[in-house]
Amino acid sequence: MTQSIPPESPQTPEGTPPSDDDATLVTVAERPTEPAATVLVSILADAGIKAVAVGGFTAGFVAEAPGWVQVKTFERDAEKAREIIAQIKAKPHDF
Repeated sequence: MTQSIPPESPQTPEGTPPSDDDATLVTVAERPTEPAATVLVSILADAGIKAVAVGGFTAGFVAEAPGWVQVKTFERDAEKAREIIAQIKAKPHDF
């Protein structure tokens, strides 16, 4: 009996985006508080980018190493997310 091994990267029909299950999350920003990260997640969502805030549970605790909340997107959306974040930094009053 032979067993096939799936390819390392998913093969999708041309023009079809890969499934979110096959995507890698990358950090596109860090914020000192969960509310600040949540605002950024909402702005990215308005632009059609799925994002999550990770690490908020420890961000408010006083400890030797303060926690930061990471904003993560799928790797395929990271460049667009970073462009939006750069626009926010350049003109924060527009957001």
